[in-house]
Amino acid sequence: MIIKKFQAETEKEAILMAKEELGKDAIVTNIKTIKPKGIYKFFRPSKVEITAAVDDTVNYEEDSLLSSFQKLINENQSNKQTETRKERVIEKQIDKDENLFVDVKSTYSSEIEKRLDSLQNLIEKQIKPTQENATLSIEEDKSNENEYIKLIYKQMLINEVDEKYANQIINEIEATLQKGASVDTVLTSIYQKIVLKLGQPETIELGEKKTKFVFFIGPTGVGKTTTIAKIASGFKMNKNTKMALVTSDTYRIAAVEQLRIYANILGVPLKVIYSADEMSQTKEEFEDYDIVLIDTAGRSHKNSEQKDDLEALLGTVDDSMKEIYLVLSATTKYKDLVRITETYSTIANYRIIFTKLDETICMGNILNVKMMTGSPLSYVAWGQNVPNDIGRLDAQFVAKKLLGGSD
Repeated sequence: MIIKKFQAETEKEAILMAKEELGKDAIVTNIKTIKPKGIYKFFRPSKVEITAAVDDTVNYEEDSLLSSFQKLINENQSNKQTETRKERVIEKQIDKDENLFVDVKSTYSSEIEKRLDSLQNLIEKQIKPTQENATLSIEEDKSNENEYIKLIYKQMLINEVDEKYANQIINEIEATLQKGASVDTVLTSIYQKIVLKLGQPETIELGEKKTKFVFFIGPTGVGKTTTIAKIASGFKMNKNTKMALVTSDTYRIAAVEQLRIYANILGVPLKVIYSADEMSQTKEEFEDYDIVLIDTAGRSHKNSEQKDDLEALLGTVDDSMKEIYLVLSATTKYKDLVRITETYSTIANYRIIFTKLDETICMGNILNVKMMTGSPLSYVAWGQNVPNDIGRLDAQFVAKKLLGGSD
């Protein structure tokens, strides 16, 4: 894992520097403003410092060579073209990271060390230097380092991270740590590794010209209908998007009526369908809309016939026009989540939404499912308030919780 800091006049410039040096897979893990000290604060503007990280599996050398080659090409073009291209790259990256529901900048503004103070203090209290007035030998340093890792590993298990994935993270970190690493180094390295494993959340993006059909799938009782209402409200209130709602959940009259109430409040059409054929007709009916959110019936992962019906429904829309979100509850047992995700394994390219975060104190399942499926994480939801109780997954927040950090 490679971790570097970059300073620039603006946040956009700092992100561009990180992407150019570390490659497109670099993830921004911390942003802070650096103000000049002393008398210089009256004459010099503040700077922005970002911390960016990239996993060891990323071909860092190749990205650097490509970046250098790109610079040589840029030098042969006019300054105006170069500046225009850079602005577009910056805008594309920043727009991709925009949060429809929460302020990302405020989420990522705190220092890593500050956010993990509670766990670091716990470790430092439990591990005492064996020689208070002497320099530790390499063997003693290594012993302390192992104790740090054991405590952090235990903390991950307490927060219900599966042993397999906890061991994987620890093994990857141990392979890169220098001898005698401090508790701060060990903790920060594991924290950064978890953030990288969780990845960047992928949320709904509107098509430039085509209608976007968004399907919400998942087992019963996870809160799909409420989640759709929250997302629909966000698009309607914040972007005044031309949208429609569709439900195939005709097994539960209450679910249809609940969505109908939200549709009336938002002033958007609602279509109730009973088969894949009706979905094909509905697609033509809403072809001039920006986005269509589709609620599906909560299927049992044990019922193969219901799964076939769902796949037929999803097959009515071309891949280029649809997005699929698997809605899961953070309170579901991990063994059940394994079976659920296996049921939906034949459905490619789905993203994951976790609901009911307010009903659990352990977030290990978020990391477990991400590492098990490899599917991108997306939104997280908590509570019943529409449209407030939803947001993009915050990888830093989840990593902090898994390591025992407080809110």
